[in-house]
Amino acid sequence: MSTPAQTVGPYLALGLAWTDGPDVVAPSMPDAVWLRGTVRDGAGEPVPDAVVETWQADADGRFNHPADPRGAVAAPGFRGFGRCTTNAEGDYGVRTVVPGAVPVEVGSAEQGQAQAPHIDISVLARGLLHRVVTRVYFPEHSEQHQSDPVLRTVPADRRATLIAARTEDGYRFDIRLQGDQETVFFDV
Repeated sequence: MSTPAQTVGPYLALGLAWTDGPDVVAPSMPDAVWLRGTVRDGAGEPVPDAVVETWQADADGRFNHPADPRGAVAAPGFRGFGRCTTNAEGDYGVRTVVPGAVPVEVGSAEQGQAQAPHIDISVLARGLLHRVVTRVYFPEHSEQHQSDPVLRTVPADRRATLIAARTEDGYRFDIRLQGDQETVFFDV
């Protein structure tokens, strides 16, 4: 019997298949890394049917989009977008590159500053009426974290929920939808 928190899934992923799936970059790209983690609900249980989407700049901080403010094209083989579904244990994985710093938008109060390298992540899952959006930052850029205009808006005691941990083949970033150590989510 389904509870109200389960009525949005597991069929949520139907029709959301992405041709390139979890590959933001080609598997042969030399600087490719894995961003892996587990999506957990408020009770700490894995969410086996979540959809995880990522959007990011390439290693030079350029987006694979014509609206990139520098008018440049991203690195060859870089797609910028990835989508995958969590497995039965709530695990996800995206093959990508560590992005470069991104300039703050023209006209912003922080214009001229750069955002620390980060990846935007959206999660769609059972029990959620709307997607939740977060960011993952990288531990080796901790100095840039201090001046990142978005990260500075997050209370200091919550920032750790946005920092990935280094692994042998990339990074680990667990997402907690509610409860203790809930990941910081942004209103967008």
